[in-house]
Amino acid sequence: MEILFILGITAALAFTALFVNNARTLGAINAFGHVVTAFFALKMAYAFALVGGSLRIGNIFYIDALSMFFILTISILNVASSLYSIEYIKGEFTEGILSLKKVKTYYALFNIFSLSMFLVVILNNMGMVWVAIEMTTLASAFLVGFHNNKLSIEAAWKYIIICSVGIVLALFGTIFFYHAVSSCVGIRTLDWTEMVSAASRLSPHIVKTAFLFILVGYGTKAGIVPMHTWLPDAHSQALSPISALLSGVLLKTAIYAILRFAVITNRCVGEGYTHSLFLFFGILSLGVAAGFILVQKDLKRLLAYSSVEHIGIICFGLGIGTPMALYGAMLHVFNHAVTKSVMFFGAGNIVRRYGTNNMNVIRGVSGIMPFTAAVLIIGAFALVGSPPFSIFVSEIMILISAFTKGQYLAAAAFLLFIAAAFGGIIFHLGKVIYGKRPEGMEVTKEPVSTKAAFVFLLTFVIFMGFKIPFVINKLLLLTVDIIKGV
Repeated sequence: MEILFILGITAALAFTALFVNNARTLGAINAFGHVVTAFFALKMAYAFALVGGSLRIGNIFYIDALSMFFILTISILNVASSLYSIEYIKGEFTEGILSLKKVKTYYALFNIFSLSMFLVVILNNMGMVWVAIEMTTLASAFLVGFHNNKLSIEAAWKYIIICSVGIVLALFGTIFFYHAVSSCVGIRTLDWTEMVSAASRLSPHIVKTAFLFILVGYGTKAGIVPMHTWLPDAHSQALSPISALLSGVLLKTAIYAILRFAVITNRCVGEGYTHSLFLFFGILSLGVAAGFILVQKDLKRLLAYSSVEHIGIICFGLGIGTPMALYGAMLHVFNHAVTKSVMFFGAGNIVRRYGTNNMNVIRGVSGIMPFTAAVLIIGAFALVGSPPFSIFVSEIMILISAFTKGQYLAAAAFLLFIAAAFGGIIFHLGKVIYGKRPEGMEVTKEPVSTKAAFVFLLTFVIFMGFKIPFVINKLLLLTVDIIKGV
């Protein structure tokens, strides 16, 4: 079973980190391990694309196309982040910022974090999914506060406290769903496969209340406004490879959990209820994020608020709810993951070279770090949805769906907010890249592993603007069927 290899290799990498005493060797082993897990994920994804269906391993694991899509996304981001980590972590070790013990701790936590995200998307029992999402919080909180300075510790505590409140609300929602299943159907289970089969016989009033708790609770972890307040601090203080994972896939695992409960809710009360909630929170997230992007001065916080914006785009697509909109929303999950990781890696290079996140200080990157500057230019236009990059494809699908459905006011708000975000991001990054170069700063060359991480992700960013690969396209079509309850 490929999934057992994926879980086993990731766990083994966490264990191996405790015994390797060379920072670069440890990074190389970690990257190689995640390349192998990505191979197994791709092999599984291809099998699902060909035959569809689902895979059950006992009563513990349940994998369908929705799970498989997230497994593939997580594995791809793990490869990129592990490649980028090789020189990033070695550099901090060489400069004396991190001790060898901290380096080993980083790689152990990196893989515990990755393992917990894999578990979220393959567990059948929704109570265990809740446990796995809490596990992601605990593992990533240590990585947010990894540098043990005032700002990082404050961000880590803020992350833990706010997300813990959210996870408690999600627990209440899970309990309400359990109550609905046990009282209405007489089945004492939280297995998703059993709950979705019984969905049409559940009490609509209980299910509506339960889903609201789920949306607000897991929405806190996903960074949906107004529950997003932990996100800018955590993303800006985490190490850059971890910022990429937080933005690229951690937020999406919470969306995954919401979607699982949304399928049950839709079968019970119809799609209108969840669509209205998704649309409201999507537009709210877009509007708030656009405002903060316009006035932002911190480079990594700028990218963090962009993540809030893109979570809003995903929710907007889920709220429109047509097959094309759902396809676009799920495609956007992947497109945003790879594009935002490019941007966080670029920001990580810049922050380390300039020693600050302040965009008023960072100027002339094109003259000092030409490769990073070139990548950042491509990434910036991709991130704001410019053609011919991949995000443009998913955004235009969602927008067309909104007009087709007659949601003209919502579509106008969507256009307004993404236009504001476009202007803010291009304005800020334009000054960073092309401003006056500071005196005394020499040209810096990026190492091969760092360039490999950039090229790996940019392949998806550029290629998927022209053609969606067969495996991803098929998984997305099957995922839409699952969400629609077909």
